[in-house]
Amino acid sequence: MNWDPGLLLLILASSLVPGLMIFFLPEERVVIRSSLNLAGGLLKLVLVGVMLWGVFHGHHYEIRLPLLPGLDLLLRADAESLLFVTLSAGLWLVTTVYAIGYLEGSPHRSRFFGFFSLCVTATIGVALAGNLLTFLLFYELLTLATYPLIVHRGTEVARQAGQTYLRYTIAGGALLLVGTVWLYGLAGTLEFTHGGFVAELVDTHRGALIVIFVLLIAGLGVKAALVPLHGWLPRAMVAPAPVSALLHAVAVVKAGAFGFVRVVDDVYGAGSAAHLGVMGPLAVLAAVTIIYGSLRALFQDDLKRRLAFSTVSQVSYIILGIAVAGPIATIGGLVHLVHQGVMKITLFFCAGNLAETLGIHKISEMNGVGRRMPWTMAAFTIGALGMIGVPPLAGFISKWYLGLGALEAGQDWVIIILAGSSLLNAGYFLPVLYAAWFKPPPDSWPAERSYGGRETAWALLAPPVVTALLTVLMGLLASAPFSPLQWARFITTQEYAP
Repeated sequence: MNWDPGLLLLILASSLVPGLMIFFLPEERVVIRSSLNLAGGLLKLVLVGVMLWGVFHGHHYEIRLPLLPGLDLLLRADAESLLFVTLSAGLWLVTTVYAIGYLEGSPHRSRFFGFFSLCVTATIGVALAGNLLTFLLFYELLTLATYPLIVHRGTEVARQAGQTYLRYTIAGGALLLVGTVWLYGLAGTLEFTHGGFVAELVDTHRGALIVIFVLLIAGLGVKAALVPLHGWLPRAMVAPAPVSALLHAVAVVKAGAFGFVRVVDDVYGAGSAAHLGVMGPLAVLAAVTIIYGSLRALFQDDLKRRLAFSTVSQVSYIILGIAVAGPIATIGGLVHLVHQGVMKITLFFCAGNLAETLGIHKISEMNGVGRRMPWTMAAFTIGALGMIGVPPLAGFISKWYLGLGALEAGQDWVIIILAGSSLLNAGYFLPVLYAAWFKPPPDSWPAERSYGGRETAWALLAPPVVTALLTVLMGLLASAPFSPLQWARFITTQEYAP
């Protein structure tokens, strides 16, 4: 067995070190700051690629650092963690390009990109955590690193949104801490294990394990925006577009969803969780969130708020797949972790482009915008159709496997939820597309900026075009080696191995 702890530390350092250096850069050092960001992003992608190849071929990566008596700070790369790490590393690089263009000429860029890098470092730490204590530490670091990004604009609305975010996430973190300490007292370990580590306690500590599960799920449910713990997310849309993209596609929301995967698969185990009777209520809660988020999205005129409620709905597909259990449903939930991230970041990039280029913030202002910004709206259209589940886009692959998994598990009611959600997705996305492409444009836009005859700045346009292309390719090439779907199958084969 081979161990390579250095690679794990390098993956963390590739964003941590540039972030710390950026804090001390003067605002006018644009080239140095951008170079540090991009170099860190590229290096992280290369390191992740090496680790993907190694894990696929049976190589093991782990590092333990003494933290508390009997408890280590444990970083470990397995197939499950690398799914999230790859998503975070890839979208961080794309978002960095976008943020450089979006924040050009704005104040406090060194502060922004410093915390931006710390946020990604914490997200990678969440993904690579090998036990629940390490997960908790990076999870709370993510809260602290994200708060300055939410309040970056410094307005009163931004400060209120930041305070709301802290109230929700600190309360969630406290619940997660209580559940973690209680679980350690019962089990004597917190180390993630395929199939979980509580099986021997199910008969003797049934009541306690159910309460601990509720505490862990409630703590994670804040960041994952489960109803009724979702209230912070729409309010956080006052943040700049790169932050919104990061919150919804890469960092905070996905950290919560990934925590669900860890708790169900590697703390309790699907079998023990089902025996305790907690999977059914979790599936119902996910289904309620899916429908509620979609219904609220229907009535939002603010584009980013509509996308925020869409996220509330879409992230719970991941939780639903895990809660339904069974290999096929798990594949659907895991692959949606990636697919939703790529599709949603496309939509937020496009929303940012509309705001920065034309001053458009509301759907009622989008009439005919497809003629003025065809590339941006083409990318938005692909992302929206993917969210609806139109084949052959990435969202269709997720919903197909979730549906097949529900049938395999004998939970036919999930099909009704998926169909109803898809109809609601169409209800809040298709009118936007119709207005943008088919309604006549206004005589003038709310606040148009000139880019010398171009649609917008290349740094704003290239990222959504790239992620829209990925949305298409992840659907068309779903069966190709190393596609997100194939990697989700690889994970599930390990999880359900006899």
